[in-house]
Amino acid sequence: MKIDFDVWDSIKGFMDDDEAKRLYSIALKAAVNGPVLEIGSYCGKSAYIIGAACKEKDSILFSIDHHKGSEEQQPGEEYFDPDLFDPKLSRVNTFPFFRETITQTFLENTVVPIVATSRTAGKMWQTPVSMLFIDGGHSFEAVHNDYLTWACHIKSNGFLVIHDIFKNPEKGGQAPWQVYKIALESGRYEALEMTKTLGVLKKK
Repeated sequence: MKIDFDVWDSIKGFMDDDEAKRLYSIALKAAVNGPVLEIGSYCGKSAYIIGAACKEKDSILFSIDHHKGSEEQQPGEEYFDPDLFDPKLSRVNTFPFFRETITQTFLENTVVPIVATSRTAGKMWQTPVSMLFIDGGHSFEAVHNDYLTWACHIKSNGFLVIHDIFKNPEKGGQAPWQVYKIALESGRYEALEMTKTLGVLKKK
């Protein structure tokens, strides 16, 4: 299943085209060795990319998000989108948009949505994964918790992929960069080429 960038452009989200192509290529490699897992679904932009790769390799993507929006997406914050505010719930609710993306891209038998916090979903998790994609909350606590909760489930030769890595503090938040360095300093990973803000590590 190839990426249709007209479809890609129509999905709300925050990812560069070059990053999407790299994410797809890594997911293709990973998906032959087991399921893939992402933290942070939003409206399904990354789930479409990773899910397309998983579908091509007859694999599965577990997509974890509480769908209440991350810190920077709340009312009054920089990335707040009023279209995503549900007046009935009096909060951001991205899940209907996510479901629509998965339905329209024919990924309902490939993408398994898990509507929960990362910490809750990870409590009893036992399934090894071939790739972990971290793109949830961007505070240090959130990114570090996602790493601590899920990286232990990555198979040998699997991939740890982290989005929104900014080495320069003037260009973006530092939490993903800090956690990327923590992972690398653990000695468990080999650094592969970075694509813009997409960091890719391979588990030894």
